[in-house]
Amino acid sequence: MKLSGKITFLLLLAGFSLLTVKTSVMAQTTPQKLQNPISAAFLQNNLRNELPRLVLNREIEAGLKEKVRTDPVIQNVYEAIRLNAEKVFALPIINLDIPLEERSQNNQLDISRDMLYRMNMLAMVYRMEKEPRILQRINEEVIAACNFPSWNPKHFLDVGEMSLAIALALDWTAGDLPSSTIELAKRSLIEKGIKPSWPEGGNQNHWVYRENNWNQVCNGGMVAAALAVAEMAPELAARTIRRAIDGMVYALHAYGPDGVYPEGATYWNYGTSFSVVTAAMFESAFGTDFGIADYPAFRESAIFRVLSNAPTGLVYNFGDCGESRSENGDLTLAWFAAKTGNKTFFEKERFLKPPDEMGLLNRLAGISLVWMSQYEERGAERVPLSWKGDGINPVVFFTGGAEDSRQYYFGGKGGRGGMSHGNMDAGSFVFELDGVRWSLDLGKFKNYGVVERTGFNLWARCQECDRWKLLNTNNFGHSTFTVNDQLHVVEGKATIVDFREGAQPEATIDLTPAFAGQLKSASRRFVKDSATSLLIEDEIECTAATELITWQLMTQAEVEMVKGGAVLRQDGKSLKLEILSHPELQVSVVSLDPPPLYLDLTKAKLKRLEIRIPAWTLRDGTTKIRVRLSGE
Repeated sequence: MKLSGKITFLLLLAGFSLLTVKTSVMAQTTPQKLQNPISAAFLQNNLRNELPRLVLNREIEAGLKEKVRTDPVIQNVYEAIRLNAEKVFALPIINLDIPLEERSQNNQLDISRDMLYRMNMLAMVYRMEKEPRILQRINEEVIAACNFPSWNPKHFLDVGEMSLAIALALDWTAGDLPSSTIELAKRSLIEKGIKPSWPEGGNQNHWVYRENNWNQVCNGGMVAAALAVAEMAPELAARTIRRAIDGMVYALHAYGPDGVYPEGATYWNYGTSFSVVTAAMFESAFGTDFGIADYPAFRESAIFRVLSNAPTGLVYNFGDCGESRSENGDLTLAWFAAKTGNKTFFEKERFLKPPDEMGLLNRLAGISLVWMSQYEERGAERVPLSWKGDGINPVVFFTGGAEDSRQYYFGGKGGRGGMSHGNMDAGSFVFELDGVRWSLDLGKFKNYGVVERTGFNLWARCQECDRWKLLNTNNFGHSTFTVNDQLHVVEGKATIVDFREGAQPEATIDLTPAFAGQLKSASRRFVKDSATSLLIEDEIECTAATELITWQLMTQAEVEMVKGGAVLRQDGKSLKLEILSHPELQVSVVSLDPPPLYLDLTKAKLKRLEIRIPAWTLRDGTTKIRVRLSGE
């Protein structure tokens, strides 16, 4: 990038409030660059000439076909893909008149995702079986999608996913589509995909250098489109791929330094899946991924993802993430298994689920089958029992391990509300024991589309913005603490300042920035002080403005108040809450079923337990709140 281009970009970035550059990765450090030799001449000399070349090529396909014949896991997943391909024939050809579901947003993303699903299923079966009716259906779908007026560049995720779908259809049919369809598809990839990614006036789309999933999805889609049209438009293709490689590093850098995906487990699956698809496309087309797989902390993110899976089958769903994981095997983790040989990342038993019970597969299942076929077990990396990840949104985990009969699980975090998909959840935590989630995170609220259609602004992140009116996004809906019944400071980032492993792991989070103007200082220390208990210790120093401190725990358990605390009961199990530091205080129960706003997520029996401490009762304006959660 020329100096003038850098200045233009920085000025644009400064004016783009959603990026909150104050604490962004770009402001903190300079991302390590990927190898980037891309030019039109490089494409001419190094891009594989024959098709397929996206994720598959002749050598990779030979290995896949062998595994489909001989490997029980690959056979099983392929059969599930084949069943899903048959389901496509029961659907109308892709169109823009598909009725919006209640959850749908006001864009074409669901339609683009549907097309990507259809092409993954149909094109994979076509590669394996070359059945004419499959080719005919792919042809009809591609013609229909390419005749859409646009792929909705106002919401560029729609373009990114549709571009990957069309590029995959072209590539995996490898010249078998009618020449008119091939011409239409390539022109559409240029006119409706790539060109809208280059706005007039020399500006850049905001997603090109963002730290989040938009970067990964949109750049990945543009890489697929560019590889598909490289012979027709070599200069445009080269410019687009070069930009993508330069831009992708900002999303990859956000995994650092330890592998935490800032937007949480659900978005790890989304963003990371497109990064690994991009790596796989580069490898198949050029013989190199230009350094994606070895990018600092990227591989380590697989450990973060594994630790995010709790014994109950739920995930640590901080941010805007859903709380349940798929019952099918994790396809994105399988890429990490293929790269490392680590069987911890290859969910074999889930992949062997009966094909007719797998239901609607992930829309990248066809692509994912390719790297699944490349997996060769080379051992198992032990998942740590305690783990800390720093970065944009730091988290910590304590677990009892796979052999723990009590199924101990804790996840806690720092961070700030102002990041992408962020919540005012600094100091919050989830806690499980005996197969029960006692302290929960609400995670994703009612579907985005439902909320957006009311005129509610979900995405602006100023201190007074609409987003913080929702229970799942503000601090009143998290197991943290609150001062003066006020919101946390949206840009106040809480960091993990101490972490200790061992038999009694612990972590300390500096919460002071989240309470700027409300407290002089604040920290929260988590300790796994036994195999069945969690100690939460808060050290607080007040200011003259401090009036009330409210300790909070979100739960669905039934609550019995007892002297010095409470007993929680759920699913035939019980948990004791002891107020060690202030045994004279009582626990209050605030029912949140129904929730405060009709737009809030409704959860049966949801309640917030509170310990309220008036500041005037504190000697010297300081206090230490110590609470222990312990099983039977």
